Amino acid sequence: MSLMGVDVGTTGVKAVVFDEKGNILSSAYREYALLFPFPNAAELDPHEVMDAACQVIASSANAAAIKDPVTAIGIASQGEAFTPVARDGSFLCNAMISSDSRAGSIVAPWSDTFGVDRLYQITGHTPYPMYSLYKFLWLKEHHPHVWDKTWKHLFFEDLLAYVLTGETVIDFSLASRSMLFDIRKKVWSKEILSQIDLPIDKLPTPVQSGGIAGHVRAIKADALGLDRDVMVVIAGHDQPVGALGCGAASEGSAAYSMGTVECICPAAGNAILNAELMKSNLATYPHVLPNIYTTVAFNMTGGAVLKWIRDNFALEEVTRARAAGQDPYEAIIASASIKPSNLLFLPHFGPTGTPHFDPNGAGTLFGLKLSTGRGEIIRSALEGITYEMKLNLSILADSGFSVRQLRAVGGGARSDIWMQIKADILGIPLTTIQISEGTCAGAAILGGSGIGILSAEETSLSWTVPIRTFEPNVSRASLYDD
Repeated sequence: MSLMGVDVGTTGVKAVVFDEKGNILSSAYREYALLFPFPNAAELDPHEVMDAACQVIASSANAAAIKDPVTAIGIASQGEAFTPVARDGSFLCNAMISSDSRAGSIVAPWSDTFGVDRLYQITGHTPYPMYSLYKFLWLKEHHPHVWDKTWKHLFFEDLLAYVLTGETVIDFSLASRSMLFDIRKKVWSKEILSQIDLPIDKLPTPVQSGGIAGHVRAIKADALGLDRDVMVVIAGHDQPVGALGCGAASEGSAAYSMGTVECICPAAGNAILNAELMKSNLATYPHVLPNIYTTVAFNMTGGAVLKWIRDNFALEEVTRARAAGQDPYEAIIASASIKPSNLLFLPHFGPTGTPHFDPNGAGTLFGLKLSTGRGEIIRSALEGITYEMKLNLSILADSGFSVRQLRAVGGGARSDIWMQIKADILGIPLTTIQISEGTCAGAAILGGSGIGILSAEETSLSWTVPIRTFEPNVSRASLYDD
């Protein structure tokens, strides 16, 4: 009995099939276009996303069928983005993704009227245009015909589950990212919904992560090459699902995702809500395992800074790497100076993540001299990205989210040089793991847990095989602390 994990991301969707021991049997990936129809708008076409999702499900399921047919499909997705769906199942407009900030002018007036402290105590989140609450308000004001015609507002996790099963359910972790959810009672907040005039029956039913949506509809199963008894399971928000998938879903541990966005996702045994977290815009919401809570500390332009360096600054390294058939990013990182840099690099190349939540961020490179070489500048960029996460970890530690170990996943985790720099700056051991598809693995684990064939907590640990642990170098760690 194999298990499929699906990860519906911002720029593409991936499906991976695992056997019960965590070995990958097949995988498929499809990209889709980001749309920017006007300033501050960033959208996805839900038709294109669902078509891509069905393609990867069919491709990976058919490739695995000879060895081990798929028994259950677990679905994880990006947060915040939702699609208004009509009663006949048609999609009424595009989905506004996390980086869409068109609702910026709505945030402060509405939040101040409702009460920022009250909003935080209910939802565990602080006001910011990325959250669905403000996007709902914008939609209601600017497209009332869509608002009135909507039967259900579905997020990408539950939208795909609806396409496959006809049912509308959402897990607690993803529901929380809407800023409409009571994170302690684990229900939609009637108090907030009444203030935006959104009937509760226009939202999917909240369930614990690992909850069953239903069987794949016969007509859909036949079209995708699935058995008709395949079960669809709601996994959750991609970050905590990924933490489960890389064995970092217990108190004291955290997943460190190193991609376009750098993100740390820790676990805590209770809902931590305090002034320091609120001030630093670090949300608290349910993890994908029962009775555990999480947060996400993130830098929106983390790995994207390396792409900027690749395209504008490290042309020599990129040319040599491509001529030799090597990864340009590995060549760029290898060209960094060996010693810690004396420069300070602020990686705010656009809207920032935590703790700043600055929609108008701008980067800075400070300390340049005539003797400064390219290697030191590249080193300073690697350090600057990591300093952002050091700041977040310090706030988390002071607020009750104790992180003693980090599980590293994503493209950045492939570089031993950068991993050591990160360990030295953060002062915490970083462990790379064998499994490369953490979110799909977590979704598959929750799929297996949902149908009762495995324990999510135990499987999270047994599927993740450590490769190497990078310990902080004492002398360099002391220098970076200064």
